[in-house]
Amino acid sequence: MSKVPQIKVPATYVRGGTSKGVFFKLDDLPERCRVAGEARDRLLLRVIGSPDPYGAQIDGMGGATSSTSKTVILAKSTRPDHDVDYMFGQVSIDKAFVDWSGNCGNLTAAVGSFAISNGLVDAARIPVNGLCTVRIWQVQIQKTIIAHVPITDGQVQETGDFELDGVTFPAAEVQIEFLDPADEGDGDGGGAMFPTGNLVDDLDVPGIGTLKATMINAGIPTVFVNAADIGYTGTELREAINTKPDALARFETIRAYGALRMGLIKDVSEAAQRQHTPKVAFVAPPTAYTSSSGKTIKADDIDLNVRALSMGKLHHAMMGTCAVAIGTAAAIPGTLVNLAAGGGERESVRFGHPSGTLRVGAQATQENGQWVVKKAIMSRSARVLMEGYVRVPGDAF
Repeated sequence: MSKVPQIKVPATYVRGGTSKGVFFKLDDLPERCRVAGEARDRLLLRVIGSPDPYGAQIDGMGGATSSTSKTVILAKSTRPDHDVDYMFGQVSIDKAFVDWSGNCGNLTAAVGSFAISNGLVDAARIPVNGLCTVRIWQVQIQKTIIAHVPITDGQVQETGDFELDGVTFPAAEVQIEFLDPADEGDGDGGGAMFPTGNLVDDLDVPGIGTLKATMINAGIPTVFVNAADIGYTGTELREAINTKPDALARFETIRAYGALRMGLIKDVSEAAQRQHTPKVAFVAPPTAYTSSSGKTIKADDIDLNVRALSMGKLHHAMMGTCAVAIGTAAAIPGTLVNLAAGGGERESVRFGHPSGTLRVGAQATQENGQWVVKKAIMSRSARVLMEGYVRVPGDAF
């Protein structure tokens, strides 16, 4: 019986921030996968090793967590004053779908360096030494992101002494600027930065109760609730939540009803097919705790604690896009994030997460009675782990 042979697709396996993903140039994909649709999704699912009922992604490049089940497609930008178009696909581990509804802030840190190394940035714009400013157009959220990539002797510099909690080894620092991070709408509902028009809402969640919630579209749509209101301290590590199916189900219910209230879905049943967005996170005032690496985080070292869930599990550190939401909400007096950090006006916060701490900055102003944030800034790092080809069965897509 004849079998279809495997094909080779040029790809690069990259760590960006506290995530890993498989990066592709659009033109390197099989022709029928260069446009959005079933063929592209099936290809990416097979590359990552999903759907996997064992939850291990053994037969693919995925690492069986939301942070390592990711794909990126890049192309030279056709938009004025931009270098590269960036598309992000969050691949479900146990289901046959790829979620294209949002961005990955962590992998954004690797987009600029990949674009430079793969000829997507004009050579004239790359200095021999210094920082190369890469202008990224994030296709899904329709936003501009600026990456400042270090260059040494005309090549991307990946090694350095910048330490990022959640990443074992130091690397070169890449500063990321998210311009106008608040969404004006993502194509299927959601509205402005605060889609309900309120900084804090009473969110009715059947089976749980009425929770105070800040629901914000910035970086990525996020539902923030107070840790104390749901029985937590804000110092929890992954095992405290991810080993408890009942707790995960409660968070998913909160997320689903938050999505409905934000206008991202029309019925709570739709949340199951929109796992990547919105995120759900819980906040608490600064409290000392021991991080997952054994490092002591002192209350004096942070402004607040934040824990966030991604793809149904507590994240091991913090999603980059959610960090943007945290920084944006913290800059606006009266949000739950701002209040957990002590209230008042602030242009940056350092928050505690399961792996350590992270600082993110944002500047908020009021224009015509509406809050506006022009830029959110944070530092990440990125490193190529492997490059060459991924192989998939020729009939997989």
